[in-house]
Amino acid sequence: MAADTRLAQWRERIEIRLADCLPSPARMPHRLHEAMRYATLGGGKRMRALLVYAAGDLFGADPALLDAPAAAVELVHAYSLVHDDLPAMDDDALRRGNPTVHVAFDEATAILVGDALQTRAFELLSEAPAPAALRVAWLQALARASGSAGMCGGQAIDIEATGSVLPLAQLEQMHTLKTGALIRAAVRLGALAGDAPQADLERLDDFAGALGLAFQVRDDILDVEASSAQLGKTAGKDAAQRKSTYPALLGLDGARAKLDELAQTMRRALQADDERADPLRALAEVTVQRSH
Repeated sequence: MAADTRLAQWRERIEIRLADCLPSPARMPHRLHEAMRYATLGGGKRMRALLVYAAGDLFGADPALLDAPAAAVELVHAYSLVHDDLPAMDDDALRRGNPTVHVAFDEATAILVGDALQTRAFELLSEAPAPAALRVAWLQALARASGSAGMCGGQAIDIEATGSVLPLAQLEQMHTLKTGALIRAAVRLGALAGDAPQADLERLDDFAGALGLAFQVRDDILDVEASSAQLGKTAGKDAAQRKSTYPALLGLDGARAKLDELAQTMRRALQADDERADPLRALAEVTVQRSH
């Protein structure tokens, strides 16, 4: 089956799973549940969920086994976006082409939405129909990627660095944590479900590390070149907030060269794999070429 077909099937699958795992607005507290669904089901690339399915498929994992980690990583990602958009963080009014949660509802609700989505993610993993050892491994991987040594730590560095110029090495460290940690976790969650050997886990971590940085480099380029309508969020905010970015440090040509370098790293990491790795290759290509 072609990679594009598999990705389309997994994208449809995760949308159904996410809708099923979130509480209905008919249940109390109604406003919180409505806002949780608004934050999660309002579109998005589903990149992290697709990485779970693609990495698991590479090692023959049953898609049904991958549903829980795929949904969990998307819920953590959704929570991070809700909190990232808050006035105390990036203070953005637009996400995925719609008003951000704190604008559509209110700031207190947005904070609670993030809290509830994060806890729901770990609840999903804890109750997944999988062996206990696998569930523990999943919980450890997602928790490490989400905490101070991962996504939250990267966000803290980003906030502290606003208005100052970071050296390139520190910029990469920040994005390795803020963006890359959850992407690496997504790949690892899928590979663990397929009982991947340690050598393959390490090789895929190299792939995912390059993918996470490539995602951010492309994001930085788009913030300069694309419009708010194209992005579905406010364009030009990095420059307005005087944030360190790859184009700011390397220039646009240098940032594009960095993106090409990361693309080559991803290709090398998968060069020994057969067509079962084509969905991962396709996701790498989408990351490098995306326009929003």
